[in-house]
Amino acid sequence: MDKDLEKHVKKTGTLTVGLVCKDGIVLAADNRITYGGDSGVAYIANTREKVSKITDNSLVTIAGVASDADKTIRQIRAEIRLKELKSKKKVKIRELAYLFVNIVYHQIRTPSIIPSITHFLLAGHDEEGSHLYDIGPAGDIHEVKTYEATGAPFESLGIFDVEYNKEMTIEEGIKLARKVFESTKGRQPGVGDGWDVYVIKDNSIEKVSGQKVVSQLVDKE
Repeated sequence: MDKDLEKHVKKTGTLTVGLVCKDGIVLAADNRITYGGDSGVAYIANTREKVSKITDNSLVTIAGVASDADKTIRQIRAEIRLKELKSKKKVKIRELAYLFVNIVYHQIRTPSIIPSITHFLLAGHDEEGSHLYDIGPAGDIHEVKTYEATGAPFESLGIFDVEYNKEMTIEEGIKLARKVFESTKGRQPGVGDGWDVYVIKDNSIEKVSGQKVVSQLVDKE
């Protein structure tokens, strides 16, 4: 990528996590946005919520280039509306996941000065149960049966490896997600400014936690 263009690309930084619990799914993301700069240096730019509603029974987290992720989400929502109008049926989470991955695959392989880089965690509930999918930036996909992290996953995956278990409840999953964000925010410059935690279960979606941290510059006398 051209360096003059690279420094203007707004990225999500970021840390997003998904945990499959015995009674549902915990989905969470931090709020920091950074700009890419020369030599890979990231500059803190702004804050935003990185968990978006796709349908009444599904949510997605975003990592990568923010504008690309937003464009993909808008396209997905439009495609879903058309599909449901034609079929008169609600789209299943599995169908939604593969629609996502087809669009991501097409975007990353479309020639461009600035390539589309996006990474999504998709969670939802339908008549087949609760599902969590990891949709990678190269257009790859797999259904997550335990846990996944995107963006800045290195410290978080180590904590999950030690503390996650398949029989944990949603309440235990929420506590573990919070611990992961607290442990990561001081080590990764792209992670911070608060986080949001959602629960998906039994055809319901609930925001159970939202901690915001406002960063301010203080003039020294």
